[in-house]
Amino acid sequence: MHLTAEAVHGRAQERLPEISLATVYNTLNELVAMGEVLEVPAGGGAKRYDPNAHLAHQHLVCTRCGELRDVFPAGETALSLDADDRHGYEVTAVRIVFEGVCPSCREAGAA
Repeated sequence: MHLTAEAVHGRAQERLPEISLATVYNTLNELVAMGEVLEVPAGGGAKRYDPNAHLAHQHLVCTRCGELRDVFPAGETALSLDADDRHGYEVTAVRIVFEGVCPSCREAGAA
């Protein structure tokens, strides 16, 4: 599940009604910095947070409703940049976000 900070805040309030949204953002930022949670940009929408930080995977996002799913693309391990394309960078990670329209949004658009 890839929740927004606001959704995490809502769930946290069920147990700790006094928790602030700022505390949730600060905690999520710390977890991202520690590598315990991934921050996933969701195609122009609110950032999402992925608890599967230690599982090698990529993401698939619906460009209409923002649904976000984990995916495991074939051939990912062979993906690389030629030296000229690295522009002197030391590449430390690769993040790929596949975009498309989910079945529910396609059905709603056809109706």
